Amino acid sequence: MTVFPIAKLNLGLNVVEKRPDSYHNLETVFYPVPLTDALEVHTMDEGFPSDVACDLKVTNLHIEGDEQSNLVVRAYQLLKQDFPTLPRLHVHLWKGIPTQAGMGGGSSDAAYMLRLLNDLFALQLTQEQLVSYAARLGADCAFFIHAVPCYAEGIGERLEPIALDLGGWHLGVVRPDIPVPTREAFSRIRPHRPQMNCREIVGQPVETWRMTLVNDFEDSVFALHPELGHVKAHLYDLGATYAAMSGSGSALFGLFRESPTALLRREFPHMFSASFKL
Repeated sequence: MTVFPIAKLNLGLNVVEKRPDSYHNLETVFYPVPLTDALEVHTMDEGFPSDVACDLKVTNLHIEGDEQSNLVVRAYQLLKQDFPTLPRLHVHLWKGIPTQAGMGGGSSDAAYMLRLLNDLFALQLTQEQLVSYAARLGADCAFFIHAVPCYAEGIGERLEPIALDLGGWHLGVVRPDIPVPTREAFSRIRPHRPQMNCREIVGQPVETWRMTLVNDFEDSVFALHPELGHVKAHLYDLGATYAAMSGSGSALFGLFRESPTALLRREFPHMFSASFKL
């Protein structure tokens, strides 16, 4: 069985306060986009010589760390605790979503693994139960169970679907080869509440977002990595109506009236780039 985990954008991201548990409360809008990984699962033959229950192979893009610590394996292990009859599995993860980019690729892989296992092995978990499992794996994971535009609070786990449709806009994504670990992104953040909530801003025309829709990570991350700020500025030079960094990672995106495919390939030939009509 194969599923295709999607990516997300953060439309605005405000870090509003530090919590007693040392995490931060956020306000953001998650928006799903059709940049995907591919997640394929096969039952492991009983005679296959393996000392792991979930054998993961990752291809196309490199992921740092041991594959047994990947969120896909952790999703399997989480369900295995409550459903011990789950069989051993071979899992192939083809990465199309860039890593450490703020686009939620790892979180999406985990959520889609939960969904896949629920369907493939008829676990009969409800959507609410899947959301609960997903939230235990990571703050962004719960969003990908439903994968519809949502306003998010808390650490990203408190979700409220919103009526936001960017249909007709063209999305351009550029990811320079500059990974931004989440810990580094948070290291210089000063929590504060914005004058206007991002949920209200995205209800206004996209043409108004440039001056009002803010990602709080940009100031600190651009100070550490000025190249990222240059890419954002260049997206505006190329005609983006709105451009921003997604999440706390290093992917920059722009919303365009016309397809930016040729422009991105010409202007960013040595960087990851992609474009889609939303």
